[in-house]
Amino acid sequence: MSDIRLHGLVPDRLKVRSSRIILDSLAINVDIGFHEFEVGTPQQLLVTVEIWLERHCPAGDDPTEAWNYDFLRSEVEEVAASRRFNLQETLANEIFERIAAFHGVRDVRISTSKPDIYPDAKGVGVEIASFSGAWPDR
Repeated sequence: MSDIRLHGLVPDRLKVRSSRIILDSLAINVDIGFHEFEVGTPQQLLVTVEIWLERHCPAGDDPTEAWNYDFLRSEVEEVAASRRFNLQETLANEIFERIAAFHGVRDVRISTSKPDIYPDAKGVGVEIASFSGAWPDR
């Protein structure tokens, strides 16, 4: 196997300007909802976490320089299991606060969705972000 290095050959207009980690649609069971039939009955919730990083991909192939996906997943699960929630907005905000506090995070978007609410919809949920628009403008 050859070790071809192409450093310096990528034009500046194509340089990496953004890097993010995505935990997409993590299925968790959460005691959530304010209707009487929901209280005390955990529901499936899908949580997506997007983290834009302050620095781009690690310079080498060293795992210690990258985000640990297991850690990210366990942080979301820990917040979700910490108590009962009336609102998806509250849960999303608590996950947001936890993730945004970590070193190296530039921007964050959290979305939650209840997939089992309406038979004619994929899900119903909320999304919060540290920026306005579809993508961070930095």
